[in-house]
Order: sequence, then structure tokens, then C-alpha cells
Amino acid sequence: MRLNGGSKFIVLLLSCAFLAGALSGCAFSDNSEDIEVVGVWREEDQLDDDSEGGSGEDAYTGIENKKIGMVTDVGGIDDQSFNQSAWEGLQELSRKTGVKTTYVETLVDTEHAANLQKIVDDNCTLCWGIGYASADALYEKAIANPEVNFAIIDSSFEDTPSNVTGVVFRAEEPSFLVGYIAAAVTKTGKIGFVGGMKSDIIDQFEYGYRAGVDYACGVYGKEVEVDIEYADSYTDVDKGREIGKRMYKEGCDIVYHAAGGVGIGVIEEAVKADEFVIGVDRDQSYLAPENVLTSAMKLVNVAVERVSKAYLKDEDIGGKTLSFGLNEGAVGIPDEHDNYRDEIYDAALVIEDRIKSGDIDPPANEKEYMEFKEKNSVN
Repeated sequence: MRLNGGSKFIVLLLSCAFLAGALSGCAFSDNSEDIEVVGVWREEDQLDDDSEGGSGEDAYTGIENKKIGMVTDVGGIDDQSFNQSAWEGLQELSRKTGVKTTYVETLVDTEHAANLQKIVDDNCTLCWGIGYASADALYEKAIANPEVNFAIIDSSFEDTPSNVTGVVFRAEEPSFLVGYIAAAVTKTGKIGFVGGMKSDIIDQFEYGYRAGVDYACGVYGKEVEVDIEYADSYTDVDKGREIGKRMYKEGCDIVYHAAGGVGIGVIEEAVKADEFVIGVDRDQSYLAPENVLTSAMKLVNVAVERVSKAYLKDEDIGGKTLSFGLNEGAVGIPDEHDNYRDEIYDAALVIEDRIKSGDIDPPANEKEYMEFKEKNSVN
């Protein structure tokens, strides 16, 4: 790779403004056992082709009496990641339908309850909490306001109130794809994974990635070692630098991070080492164009828009958790792939189709990973 270190460090320094909000993309609630998970809104259920001016408004009921609000996670509306993506989803829905939308920014975690109350008091009929940190406050507000609808990104409840919709993502699916790409690209035969905090949800990223690596090794007849480390943080950029520096020094030429703000440190070290890093949540190539190999994208805007659309149509979405993945167009990898060969990208698209069809079922935890290895005869 050819490296323009100075210009890319300017990009990375500017991206530090992204740090506060980036952590929310990889920190989740772990209360995911025994939950009704319902996958909805496949590709054929795309939003109506509403032209400018909200001409599709007739498709909805009582839209003039509905208003959708959201409370950001810490990091604000312009975090270049999680919160911004959610707001973009609501803005797009408003453009297409004319529904009124609003938001309140959260500066510290203790503000979630007060901010949710603000949008309730502002006559919002659907109130979004963006990120797991708002889960407790949102649950309490939902119980106290049974006539108001609530939805939350990256969290779920064992006993979901009838006016609450949980939204989760099948992160193991894009993680499998980037694992395949990493194993296909590596020249040293050693790659890395950096997690934020060990949890059921981050397991989706880790084990999906590891399974994708194993799958590629079978295809290419390679042996690839995966170095795994957790930062025990989603905000410690220095810890990300420390882990990234060690991994690259010890021979990793690709590192996948699922660690929020910690990942900024990993990306910085990829630039210094002139090696590859894999981004998360959105296409992070803008942070280091020559060093971000690809990204495991989680498109919060898609989920927010789809669920809000269903609410406007009076569909029954309350009291359940909705799961979004490749089939819903809510996760994936970027189309641009300047840092690896076309044939690898094309192969990844074939794998994507096999995941969509159920022919490949990426593992989301250690137990499923061991079963995957046994089924696919991976040593």
C-alpha cells in the first residue's frame, strides 16, 4: 500500500469528534434470552416510492395526528455514526410521508429519562431510544405512558410491554463476510479481532468473524490465526492504540474492531503500521481510505425508517423484538473495495446470497461456532 501518513492523520484527528458517539454502535444490552424475535420487512417491503412533498401520505393512517421523536445516545446528532444514522432514517421518512419528526440530544447517560419525557411532553406518539443505555429509562416511560408507542435500538426486554418495540441486528452476518475477506486477503496468515467488552452481542461480531475466516481457509486452503483481545471499554482510544500496536507488531496485517471509540485507536495504529483495519457499524473508509479494508455495516437508519413506517401504517409491532440482517437490507459490506481484488468481493456477494437463503448460518456465540466448525469439518 502507498501511505500518505500526514494527510490521513489529519483525517483521524478530525475524526476524534466521532469518538463520543461511536461507542454506542457496539455496546448493547445482554438481556436477549427467551425473547420473541420476529424478522420482518424483507426486500419486497421497501418503503413506497413517495416523491418529494409527501405524496405517499395516503398510504398511512391519521398521519396528521402522529409525530415521531428520538433521544440520541451520548455523542449527539452529528456523531458520524449511530445517532446520526438514526436521525437520517427519520428525516428520510419525513421527506417521503410528511410526518413530523424531532430529536433531543443526550449529553450524559443520566439524561435519558428526562429526555424521553421531553419528547413525550412534545406530543410524540412514537418515541425512539437510540442505544442500550436508554433501556431502563425507556421501559419506565413506556409503563408510565401506555398510550404512547416506544422503540429502542440495540436492546430488548424479557417481558416487552405491548407499546414497546425492540430492534436488534444480526451482526454475525456482516462479520462472517468481513472474516471471509480478511482471510482471503491476509499475507501473513495472522489477523486480529478487538472487542469492546465481552457480551452476548459482541459475541456475534467475534464468532461470526471467526467462522468467516474458517470458511475462507477451507476455500483457499490456507491456515489463518486469529488474535483476539477485549479492551474492557468502548471509549478508551489509548487502549485501542495499545492493542492495535501490539497486534500489528506481532504480525497481524488485518484487525477487525467491534469496540466503538476504542476502534479509533486501532485505526490510527493501522495507519502507522501501514496495515489494514476493518471498520464497524458504517463504512469507515473515510477515516483512513488506504487502510480500511472493508467494514461490517449496521444500517441503523434502515431499521428506524422501516419500523417507523410500520407504525405509521398501524402495523402490529408492539410487545416484540424485531431482528434485522442481510435479508432486511440492514447489514452488509460496502460496495467499494479498492483495497482488495474484485474476485474476493464477488465471492463475498455469493456468500451473502447463501446467508440470505439459509444455506450458510453464521454463528452468533461460542456454542454455535463449535457446531459450525463441526458441521463444516473445520479443525
